[in-house]
Amino acid sequence: MSEAVETTVAEEEIDLAGANEILDHYVGMPGALMPVLQAIQEHYGYIPEPCVHLTAERLNVYCSQIYGVLTFYAQFHLEPRGKYIVRVCKGTACHVRGANRIGDTLQERLGIGHAETTADLKFTAEYVACIGACGMAPVIMVNDATYGSLTVQKMNEVIDKYVSMD
Repeated sequence: MSEAVETTVAEEEIDLAGANEILDHYVGMPGALMPVLQAIQEHYGYIPEPCVHLTAERLNVYCSQIYGVLTFYAQFHLEPRGKYIVRVCKGTACHVRGANRIGDTLQERLGIGHAETTADLKFTAEYVACIGACGMAPVIMVNDATYGSLTVQKMNEVIDKYVSMD
């Protein structure tokens, strides 16, 4: 077992003990890269760069292979993300019913646009093609909660709810 190492990334300490523990279960197992990356992301909330290098070393693969996987699959993130992921539907039904106003409201309130995260790591905004709730357009999701038939006022109420949490 590799010894836990700490490193500083963007003024944040990354404790690699969690990644090492995950990797301990998969070393020597063919085809382990995807489950390892999924578990590391579950643990850290994203894939820190030092974990890429550690994974390459422990699984005996090239970093370039890992980055190929990380950049191909949308499920993986290389930057820290917010506690609350706000997905704004930009699909046809939502677009026709004012999704742009909803996205603009989110940007005004939180100061972030698509694929951006607030400095306090509380919110990440994502504009998505479809949430699958066209009958409730315009729609957003905050983590797993869906909010539909939004107006600017209702959008502000939803954001207020999450701003006041914690």
